[in-house]
Amino acid sequence: MLKSTLTAILLPVCILNAAAQIPADIKLKNGDLIFQDLDCGPLCDAIEEVTSSYGNRHFSHLGLVYLRGDSTFLLEAIGKAVQLTPLPVFSARTKHPMLVGRVKKQYEPVVKNAVDFALSQLGVPYDDEFLYKNGKYYCSELIYDAFKTSNGGNDFFVLQPMTFKKPGSGKFFPVWISYYKNLGIPIPEAKPGINPGGISTSQKIDILNP
Repeated sequence: MLKSTLTAILLPVCILNAAAQIPADIKLKNGDLIFQDLDCGPLCDAIEEVTSSYGNRHFSHLGLVYLRGDSTFLLEAIGKAVQLTPLPVFSARTKHPMLVGRVKKQYEPVVKNAVDFALSQLGVPYDDEFLYKNGKYYCSELIYDAFKTSNGGNDFFVLQPMTFKKPGSGKFFPVWISYYKNLGIPIPEAKPGINPGGISTSQKIDILNP
C-alpha cells in the first residue's frame, strides 16, 4: 500500500543493495510473491504499525513475479498504475532483506491464471484511496483479485477490516487525517482491505527465505 505521489522516492534506478537481494539458491518461478519493507516515511510507518507480517517483519509492499525469456519482472501496483518492473529496479528500492513467498504445491493450479490476470491489469490506475472495487489497485489489492479470479471467484487470500488508528489509542494517525483530507473523502475505517503483511502470513504460501 503506497501513496501514488511517492513515485519519485520509490522508483530510483540505483546501485543494488546486496542486503535486499534474493538468495542465490532460490530460483524464482512465475507467481512467486516478493515482499518489501519500504522506508517511505510516515505513511509506510503507519501501515506497518497496524499490520502483522511474517516473522515480525515490516512489509509495506509486494509484487508478483513474472518471467519473460531470461528476464525477471514484478507485476505491481505502485506509482500511478499497475506496471511491469524489472527485478533489479524493484530490488533497489529497499535496503532491507526481501522475502520470497511461493504458493504451496496443492494450490499451484491457480498460479498461471493469477499471473495472466495481473498482466491484463497493466495500466489500471493506482488506488490511492485504498478502497476495494473502485476500479483501481494498490499493491496487495491487485494480488488479492488476481488469485481470487484464478480461484473461480472464491477468496484465496482474505480481506480484513482496515484500520487507520494508532494501536491502543483509538485515534487516527495524523498522517492519515491529512492524507484523506487532501483526497476529500472520509477515512475508510473498517472497510474491507488487504495488506502485504497479511498475505505474508497466509497458510497458503511458503516463505522460501525465512
